[in-house]
Amino acid sequence: MDIHLEKRRFTPKKIGIIIAIILTLALLFFALLSSTGNATLNVDKERITISEVQIGNFQENIPVNGVVLPVKTIYLDAMEGGRVEEKFAEDGAMMKKGDPIIKLSNTDLELSLVNQETAVYNLLTQMQISQNAARQNTINKRNNLTDVENSLVEAQRKYELNKKLYEKGAVGKQDYLETENNYNYQKEKFQLAKEVLAQDSLSSQQESQQAKESYERTRKALELMRKKVGDLIVRAPIDGQLTALDVEIGQSKSKGERLGQIDVISGYKIRAEIDEHYISRIFNGQRGNFIFNGKDYELEIRKVYTQVSNGRFQVDMHFAEEVPENIRRGQSLQVKLSLSQEKEAVLISKGGFFQETGGNWIYKLSEDGETAYKIPIQLGSQNTRYYEVIEGLQPGDRVVTSSYSNFGDFEELVLN
Repeated sequence: MDIHLEKRRFTPKKIGIIIAIILTLALLFFALLSSTGNATLNVDKERITISEVQIGNFQENIPVNGVVLPVKTIYLDAMEGGRVEEKFAEDGAMMKKGDPIIKLSNTDLELSLVNQETAVYNLLTQMQISQNAARQNTINKRNNLTDVENSLVEAQRKYELNKKLYEKGAVGKQDYLETENNYNYQKEKFQLAKEVLAQDSLSSQQESQQAKESYERTRKALELMRKKVGDLIVRAPIDGQLTALDVEIGQSKSKGERLGQIDVISGYKIRAEIDEHYISRIFNGQRGNFIFNGKDYELEIRKVYTQVSNGRFQVDMHFAEEVPENIRRGQSLQVKLSLSQEKEAVLISKGGFFQETGGNWIYKLSEDGETAYKIPIQLGSQNTRYYEVIEGLQPGDRVVTSSYSNFGDFEELVLN
């Protein structure tokens, strides 16, 4: 008879598998516990930049790019349109005020000038004819007044004589009344002739004044037309250097089109472009400086152009004192523009760390210099060399200021 044997629940093989699982879980648990601590990264000291926090004089400034321009530029625009007939000067030439630069031709404008001149001459001729006729009319009326006055005198003489004779009975009443009537008639006629002459004189004066005003208006129109024709020869408005001349013989230029410019080279200014973020902090009188040939030169803002283009606006800066020798139009310069007064502050050197942290934290070295760990900080203003530290660091602290792009999220660096 067979004996039933009970099967074992745990064989040596199963026990080994269970032990292996327990060890694996223990290792995972240990790794999990390790990950809850500070993660570290080994870093070569020679591949990072370590800077010491310091206290010193600080002035907020920003770097801006500027271009050297003449202190004054006069633009040459076509006052009248026309075809380029002749060039008297080339680009870069030194000009004196009034020197001709180019000559344009405009047939319509020149024909209008001829017609205007003809109109003036015709008006002048007509005015002279009218004046002669008015003079002759006045002479005729004066002659008529003289005749009437003479008749009045004769009538008065006869009247006074017949009056005396009538009182003595030497003449009849009919003769007396006839001379009296004639005398009164001649008086009225004389008075009327005087009024006609006076009215004629006033009318002649008015006609003469109107003719003179009409002639003066026409003459001024002629002068204006002559000036417009004269503007076909473009001349230098001031002494300076002719630049940006953009004309060729045979070209047609429209009225108001830019032809070139005259640069006054007695001095220079710097035109700089600034990010629109700073537009509310830029004003006339603000100072900046730049280094040229090893020497520091100071500038002052004289004009702010508030129009923003592509996120930037422009300012004109003039030299506060001397102008550098050998500086040339078109040169590019980097200017440090001051945004605040100088003050004492805690400072750290500028570096690549800011791009990764935004100035919110930094790696600070331990006292022994063997490790660096994250600490929160707060930065304020900046200039071309330093950041102003508001919180988190003290003078004498050492920090890593180079780029953090290869450090990931490690809380601590081990410096080898």
